[in-house]
Amino acid sequence: MQRFTGKVVVVTGGAGGIGAATLQRFAAEGAIALSAERHGDPPCDVADEAQVERFIAAVLARHGRLDVVVNNAGLMLFKPLADYTGADWAQVLGVDLMGAVHFTRQAFLHMPHGGAIVNVASVHATMTTPLVAPYAAAKAALLSLTRSAAIEGKAQGIRANAVLPGAVETPMLRENPNIKSGAETLDEADIGQPADIAAAIAFLASDEARFVTGACLAVDGGRLAQL
Repeated sequence: MQRFTGKVVVVTGGAGGIGAATLQRFAAEGAIALSAERHGDPPCDVADEAQVERFIAAVLARHGRLDVVVNNAGLMLFKPLADYTGADWAQVLGVDLMGAVHFTRQAFLHMPHGGAIVNVASVHATMTTPLVAPYAAAKAALLSLTRSAAIEGKAQGIRANAVLPGAVETPMLRENPNIKSGAETLDEADIGQPADIAAAIAFLASDEARFVTGACLAVDGGRLAQL
């Protein structure tokens, strides 16, 4: 299936996990799939608006178009709520929320004939656990950004949707101290693979989802249904 032949897709945080699987999925379906990351070429810190602008300018200069933006870059810290400083909040929100804000703005500026935005949120946007307050807040705000982008993007044919992954086999999952300590337990059968999330992202970005915008799709193996 080649749903993205000739289309230019930007995925933030594509170095590993969900981002890498998403890049692979789009490339397999014919897209020019590009990763925006701090150690990429060109490098792009998604929290830095000027770097985001330069990255998109380079994409347009080289490929002449922008069709899909996947806001996947994420940062998660683990502390009790009272221990988070303003700098901690700024760091997490800068990547998890403002990174998506910056790329959404660029999509609106450079998709005059329509396109798709897919935001990678989390089940933490709806139901959360201790020690991750900034991450959960950022992901909840990302759902609101998705709805706003869907409303305001409709006139120029931009669709915006979000996926809410549950437990996915990534380093972020295994480094979670709640998991390590046993405070949060997971059945191995309830842990998805990055490719599972990539498949949902590709669907929402494709023309098959042309009538889907403003949606928040849980891709969690039913985790939210039983919390």
